[in-house]
Amino acid sequence: MKKIEAIIREEKLEAVRKALEDESYFGMTVSEVSGRGREGGVALQWRVGEYRVEFLPRVRVEIVILDEDLSKVLATIMMSARTGEKGDGKIFVLPVEDAVRIRTGDTGDDAI
Repeated sequence: MKKIEAIIREEKLEAVRKALEDESYFGMTVSEVSGRGREGGVALQWRVGEYRVEFLPRVRVEIVILDEDLSKVLATIMMSARTGEKGDGKIFVLPVEDAVRIRTGDTGDDAI
């Protein structure tokens, strides 16, 4: 099993959710996060002058999938989250040793 953590733009969350559901991946966890990458934040103009926002609002989407679904899910997230501009985000893939469904006690692949 793999855990995917995708850090994406807030405005792309609905597109990513819909695209994953269209591919029959319904379970996910979504968190509001802040961060910065190579874009280094943004400079904004205000009445008194320019100021810099170093950490931009983003959304973290977490989903645990079977190993064989990895390339399909990665492609789905990339296609639906991409704008082509700096700050589109990152996807991290982590190994998952085990999973347990609390309600039934199912473990491993059956818990997904």
